[in-house]
Amino acid sequence: MSEHNTERLQKFLAQAGVASRRKAERIIEEGRVTVNGQVAQTGQKVNGEVDHIFVDGRRIRKSGTPKVVLVLNKPIGFTCTHADPYAKRTIYELLPKNFQADSTLHCAGRLDRDSQGLIVITNDGDLTYSLTHPSQKVLKHYRVVVNKEFPFSLVSDMIKGVRDEGELLRAEAVLPNPGKSRELEVTLNHGKKREIRRLLKQLGFDVLQLERFKIGKYGIQGLRSGSVKRLTEAEKKLLLS
Repeated sequence: MSEHNTERLQKFLAQAGVASRRKAERIIEEGRVTVNGQVAQTGQKVNGEVDHIFVDGRRIRKSGTPKVVLVLNKPIGFTCTHADPYAKRTIYELLPKNFQADSTLHCAGRLDRDSQGLIVITNDGDLTYSLTHPSQKVLKHYRVVVNKEFPFSLVSDMIKGVRDEGELLRAEAVLPNPGKSRELEVTLNHGKKREIRRLLKQLGFDVLQLERFKIGKYGIQGLRSGSVKRLTEAEKKLLLS
């Protein structure tokens, strides 16, 4: 195949809105992708204009696919998934009807069911990569309430990090609220599963409330719980600032 107009398959899938690059690689490794009738390999080159690329039997085309970037103020009790037999309610139920059935939309960084706040939902795989990969250093800001007074002396422990289930859990910054002794602001540039809850649990605290209120320089203020907004180009740039 000529190198003209070719690109790696996982990049093509990300730009077509199937998933982030990392998730696209997993989908390929699971044997769910075919190119011209053959099971695909991670890293192979494709030409989206001429190759027949399928994921789970569905033809994937990139050209002409409009980029969608939505933000949601997620309420407590909703799960960040399209389909889960154990999830009573999913965040996709909160989207406008014209987006609810769009399987290319995915979360660019999740929140667990018991947390609330800012969620980005998009079909732009490159944006997802930029928002979720630690190398991109996009900061996410959380407001956390714990079950007892949080002493300032533990700030350094949270930044240095602790190990849980073989993972190093750590914060980029921690700012206790001087007026509310059980409240603190935590900043991450990554997002391991339930990281803040697990980190604080290792230090002897239970998280009672957790809200992500800002990603980059884009804040949740003005967006009521359960509401969705489609971002402008200028607002998208704030996410990555």
